[in-house]
Amino acid sequence: MIDLKQMAFERKNTMALLGTASVLKGLAIILQALFFVWVVDGVFLKGDSFETVLPLLGGLFGAIVLRGFCGYILGRTGVHLATEIKSELRKRLIRSFATNPLQAASHGQSGKKVSLLMDAVDEVDGFFSKYIPQMMQTYTIPLMLLAVIFYQHWATGLIILITAPFIPVFMAIVGKRTKVKADEKMEQLGQFSGTFLDVLQGLTTLNLYGQASKQKQLIQKNSLAFRDATMGVLKSAFLSSLMLEYISMLGIGIIALEIGLRLVVFQNITFFTAFFMMLLAPDFFNMLKDFGGAFHTARGSMAAAKLLSAEFSKEEHKTEWGQEVLSSGPPHIQLDELAFQYGDGFALHPVQAEIPPFSRVAIIGKSGSGKTTLMHLIAGLLPPSEGTVKINGVPREEISEKAWFDQLSYISQNPYLFAGTIKENITIGATAEVTHEEVVKAAEKAGIAEMVASLKKGFDTEIGEAGRGLSGGEKQRIALARAFLKKPSIILFDEPTTGLDLQTEQILQDSMEDLAKTSTVITIAHRLHTISQSDLIFFLSDGRLSAVGGHMELIENYSPYREMVAVQQGGVAE
Repeated sequence: MIDLKQMAFERKNTMALLGTASVLKGLAIILQALFFVWVVDGVFLKGDSFETVLPLLGGLFGAIVLRGFCGYILGRTGVHLATEIKSELRKRLIRSFATNPLQAASHGQSGKKVSLLMDAVDEVDGFFSKYIPQMMQTYTIPLMLLAVIFYQHWATGLIILITAPFIPVFMAIVGKRTKVKADEKMEQLGQFSGTFLDVLQGLTTLNLYGQASKQKQLIQKNSLAFRDATMGVLKSAFLSSLMLEYISMLGIGIIALEIGLRLVVFQNITFFTAFFMMLLAPDFFNMLKDFGGAFHTARGSMAAAKLLSAEFSKEEHKTEWGQEVLSSGPPHIQLDELAFQYGDGFALHPVQAEIPPFSRVAIIGKSGSGKTTLMHLIAGLLPPSEGTVKINGVPREEISEKAWFDQLSYISQNPYLFAGTIKENITIGATAEVTHEEVVKAAEKAGIAEMVASLKKGFDTEIGEAGRGLSGGEKQRIALARAFLKKPSIILFDEPTTGLDLQTEQILQDSMEDLAKTSTVITIAHRLHTISQSDLIFFLSDGRLSAVGGHMELIENYSPYREMVAVQQGGVAE
């Protein structure tokens, strides 16, 4: 789990400034009380003139200014500390989202991720802006006050030592309950954010299926749950504040009673000492009360830190990359005992195979056999649980991430397009500066240039997030245009022609044939035409590579493949 306190103490200069300001504030509190007692004692008991007490008034003013200035420094330093660490956490979160392996990045809701990035990080603010400065003050100022109190009047110090421990004990009792409530609050906030964004994105679908009213009730339920969790945290905080007030009032009341008896009845204490103690004792208890309030703020921050830690823990599973650079041209790819395990779920058992340069490879098998998992492992989007991928005999871990992905294009059934122009979405695949003519040529090869030309703004036409405004086939062709512009040496296809009309499918097939002339092509295939044209066929069954070979070789030697071909030729599937 993220250690928020450690993150604060790693900034030694900041903590030194907080410590120095705390000591100076403690000194200012003592001097303020001391000068105030001297002024009152001189004016009302000794009858000193204004000129006599004027230096004391100057000292009192200076102590008040010093106390206020130290308070300002403590508050400002806390805010700067919180701002710096929140910025660091957000950058780390963004890096985590960007570098997490595929199965971690694809899990969960976008709303939860946004809530984590914004709300959860904001929630840790109080730990650094309030709790840490208050903790530094509580570590120093009460001890300074207690030392002066014991020096002046040991009985008052003894009463404080007996009553003060009740404050941290009660804080610990209530704090445990507050932590549970704070955890519930953060969880409810994440659920509410995720559900709300999901409903917004799918509002059209919900209306078409008559489910909008049901989702409205779900949002209302999540909203009320978040409200109840928030009120539970506030209830615990208010209860704690009330009890801290009672304990402080009890302690100050006992001190006042003891000093009053000594001053009035027994007359064995001076007015100076009595008044001095009555000024310092409330400051002592107020410091502990303020720490109690900051303590509950810190509890809420710890709940947010728990959520952040869960996200950061995924960094342990990301793929590490080396520095070696690839040579140009399609490489020789070796799958060396390559395996992957989804937690306690599906497992891809060790795969041993080779993919020669310029070859066409079809990965086939029933749904759930591990085709996409193997494709993601080859692409470097998932970190292997065992084994490795060797590129020209070099483990891919030793190759730089940029060098590998510069040579790779992955075209899925549903390629992602960003909000922006068509040109911007095509050029996102380029590894260098490209001209407009090159963009047009890539679009022509992908079979989309004619459609773009028919638009009023041509390649400067804006499209919506995720390619809204374009058909599935048009998205596929833009993805192909990216590949033509990038000119990769390795192309991975996740059967992109599935679900397309015959004309669009033919355009994409021709484009893929063109790309295959200069690249190694690996395809998750379902159609017999694609499979039979492949140099190598990987047949997966229940997470195992059951057979490898050419089309005719597998027909002759592997009966499950022969049966699959017979079914497709019989008209069940093409």
